[in-house]
Amino acid sequence: MKLISLFNHKGGVSKTTTAFNLGWMLAEQGYKTLIVDADPQCNLTALVLDYNDVEDIEDFYSENPGCDISTGLEPVMSGRLIGLKAGQPAQTENKKLYIYCGNLALSEIETQVSVALTTSAAIPAIRNIPGSVGALLRLTAEEHAFDYVIIDMSPSVGALNECLLMSSNYFIVPTSPDFFCAQAIRSLANVVPRWNAEVQPFREAKIDYPLPSEPPKFLGFISQRYRPRSGVPAKSFQRWIDVIRETVNDQLIPTLSPINMAVSLDEFRKCVSGDEPDNLSNVADFNSLIAQSQKHNVPIFALTDEQIEQGGVILKNMKESRDSFRGVFSILAKEIHKLTELV
Repeated sequence: MKLISLFNHKGGVSKTTTAFNLGWMLAEQGYKTLIVDADPQCNLTALVLDYNDVEDIEDFYSENPGCDISTGLEPVMSGRLIGLKAGQPAQTENKKLYIYCGNLALSEIETQVSVALTTSAAIPAIRNIPGSVGALLRLTAEEHAFDYVIIDMSPSVGALNECLLMSSNYFIVPTSPDFFCAQAIRSLANVVPRWNAEVQPFREAKIDYPLPSEPPKFLGFISQRYRPRSGVPAKSFQRWIDVIRETVNDQLIPTLSPINMAVSLDEFRKCVSGDEPDNLSNVADFNSLIAQSQKHNVPIFALTDEQIEQGGVILKNMKESRDSFRGVFSILAKEIHKLTELV
């Protein structure tokens, strides 16, 4: 079982869509997969289950006890030292893909986790809180025999994200080709090593839910939300993809490698077919297909001809686009599996 976090504290980089698409493709390839909505905004839950009304989603929670992560964390957050039980994730349209739903209550949990990270030495009763997040996900994965757990994190540098990332085995940084994303990568070069140092006491302490002894490894970044031209990113987008790759190579990797938080270039090249170091994949803008994907609660590459709901030349073009996305995510899932098997 492998936990992979998708993290970038810049919003609008398609983390949620990537979590759904990657999870679905891993499931298609035979791996029982859990996608986790760890964002209080619950975008992944809304995308997968087609719930946009608060009352509807709360009815779903009532009818499916244990399906959301905040309920699973309640025993520890309410002051009991132990008591975590495996969650009961909901099945999606894909029989091998399940979702551990989000909840607005994660915003309140964020505050408790933050307090625990900074004051646990003075208040021993809350020392279990930081490690309980990852412990719950592992307990749930083991109970249901999941091969992969894909975590969709919120765009923040809050305490909950800190514990989620440091509880993972691996992490991937989705990016968009723009100046602000390049700035975000520079920031991550400071944030992630700091987090790694801050959670060290929770790895070594004799507590019920310690954090994993080994930090997560950075697998690479995914370039997304660009417009293609002749099958490759247009020049204006490629420029920023190159800037982001250089920033990862020159600033992020040098801070992660010394603390054992990045795969080596040799390991990357053994598993990834592209010729751009640390760039796992280029994923073009979903454009008009995203509306049909959201309507039918399936990834773009899983849409049937009937679900595309177009005819003539438009249908032909959309089918070609759909099939292209299938190829991209098929390769991405296979190469991520190779990397996580190797390191």
